[in-house]
Amino acid sequence: MRAVLDTSVFLWFISDSDRLSINARNYIADMENELILSVASLWEIAIKTSLGKLELLRSFDQLITTQLEENEVKVLPIELNHLSEVIKLPFHHRAPFDRIIIAQSMAEELPVITSDAAFQRYPISVIW
Repeated sequence: MRAVLDTSVFLWFISDSDRLSINARNYIADMENELILSVASLWEIAIKTSLGKLELLRSFDQLITTQLEENEVKVLPIELNHLSEVIKLPFHHRAPFDRIIIAQSMAEELPVITSDAAFQRYPISVIW
């Protein structure tokens, strides 16, 4: 099964954080599942790092490249149909990076692994 990791879940996963739920941790650990990360999450990490709101243990390039490869995480680009879904979304959530992840989930019919309860207000499957 395929699923999109939200930004926080990706960061918690690569840092082996205990903030991941048991269900999320088990899903991610199952090698049968395909893990996907939106390019919007990478953009969010880059912006928060440049603003000093997020501190990475290694350089962005080194950390992200290594983690994507080691964990076999595929990057989902932002496509035109994803942006069309953003336009239709109600404003249960105002964070722009989360909104594109939700739109991508809808367009690609993929569940999202997230702890953010606001995601459950949209017509998507949430794994937590």
